[in-house]
Amino acid sequence: MSKLSERLSAFGYAAGWKLAGWLPAGFGGTVFSLGADLAVRHDGGGVRQLRANLARVVPQADPVELDELTRRAMRSYARYWHETFRLPSMDHKEVSAKVAASITGVENLDAALAEGNGAVMALPHSGNWDIAGVWLADYLGGFTTVAERLKPESLYRRFAEYRESLGFEIVPLTGDSSAMRVLLKRLRENKAVCLVGDRDLTTSGIPVKFFGEKARFPGGPARLAATTGAALIPAGCWFTEDGWQIRLHPRIRVTARAEVPAATQALADIFAGDIAAHPADWHMVQKFWPADLEAAEQASLEEAS
Repeated sequence: MSKLSERLSAFGYAAGWKLAGWLPAGFGGTVFSLGADLAVRHDGGGVRQLRANLARVVPQADPVELDELTRRAMRSYARYWHETFRLPSMDHKEVSAKVAASITGVENLDAALAEGNGAVMALPHSGNWDIAGVWLADYLGGFTTVAERLKPESLYRRFAEYRESLGFEIVPLTGDSSAMRVLLKRLRENKAVCLVGDRDLTTSGIPVKFFGEKARFPGGPARLAATTGAALIPAGCWFTEDGWQIRLHPRIRVTARAEVPAATQALADIFAGDIAAHPADWHMVQKFWPADLEAAEQASLEEAS
């Protein structure tokens, strides 16, 4: 990303935070939805990739149905950003209480922590994972997650400070083992670690079958569980008409490094079930399946593997 692009990106996010905080909630939601509709009509690269991704999730959809699903998915994505920009000024106790009224599977988290080895919670890019984090921080008194080092540094700091204000402990992803050491320490303290776990186009990703096609998932969640004895708990998030639904699935057993690929495939299967049930709330506007990579990118990835 060029320096100009980085500055424009930082400016855009800053403007979003100001706009969402300034507009009344209902009107702001309408504005963001209209923006999503405009993006669909413009049919830029992100919208086209979202449509291609959704075509794998709902292969039976005809072109008209796929267009409508893409429109709803973009509106869902806009809702995520509107809520994200508004969260700092929202009543977090009220948000947590609303999630607590409908969340399912909390007993799986309770059982994991009762064993004393911590919990690794993995979730896809669906619904509003920051809202899920607000509930988790309130329920447990905090948890730890990692954050990619966005550029420019001011943008990274804005997002880190935003999530810290919600009660998250943020560990920067620096490309070395420092983040892993912090996560291991937290799990050995019988705490929770929460990681987004549905996209990894690096050479360290674990090959999985996802909606019948080869993909790569991050191996971190299963590796952490195998190393520490922590419970690996898949989580699903999606929107309801006036709120959010969170599902904490039963743990995936993984007790040795040799079991990491199978555990990661199990994670992919559970994510696929939730995403298939709520496809409009999967906000994957980037290339996800290696088959969508350009030939040069594909060759480079395969050579490195």
